[in-house]
Amino acid sequence: MNKNTDAAKTAKALSQDPHRVRDEREKNLEVAIGREVRAFRKQQNMTVADLAKASGLSIGMLSKIENGNTSPSLTTLQTLAHVLSVPLTAFMRRFEETRGAVHTKSGKGVEMEREGTRAGHQYNLLGHIGSNASGVVVEPYLITLSETSDIFPTFQHDGIETIYMLEGKVDYRHGNEVYRLEPGDTLFFDADAPHGPEVLVSLPIRYLSIISYAQAD
Repeated sequence: MNKNTDAAKTAKALSQDPHRVRDEREKNLEVAIGREVRAFRKQQNMTVADLAKASGLSIGMLSKIENGNTSPSLTTLQTLAHVLSVPLTAFMRRFEETRGAVHTKSGKGVEMEREGTRAGHQYNLLGHIGSNASGVVVEPYLITLSETSDIFPTFQHDGIETIYMLEGKVDYRHGNEVYRLEPGDTLFFDADAPHGPEVLVSLPIRYLSIISYAQAD
């Protein structure tokens, strides 16, 4: 099986549609509550029938709640919260949350110091959103390497990292492998393995480094 076939199968297996737009009704409190009830029920591997039996509510009523077609009473929500072992406020979290965005103008990224960096190695954080509904923290950096150094540190940290080369050439180590990265190349890897630039082949070097990891509880 060739790599193109593997890639096609992987793409087919992915269910996330980057162009999908959620139903506008999700802005309604009832729809937001319904989505949370369904999500918590599925997290506990319960069917609608299971939840109906445990809560004393009818299957029809639960279906209406999960589909956002009715406004459940406070007593009903308290019952569901007790059965699902979640706080009552958890049902309203998506309705109350704000969705953040960070716009960083060219050259305005926050310059960061990273342990082990050398002179001529510049790390600019392009944006940061902390606690959010996705449960994932993403840190995008623009990294510029403009001077050679005899020693290049390797890094290890939680999460997944994606590198996209913009300029120059670098031999980049990940674990026991070394990859030659040129403009337009991408390297996607588990950041728990030792990784970092090993040989600066052609300077200056610029690449995007996007690190994602689970946010702390």
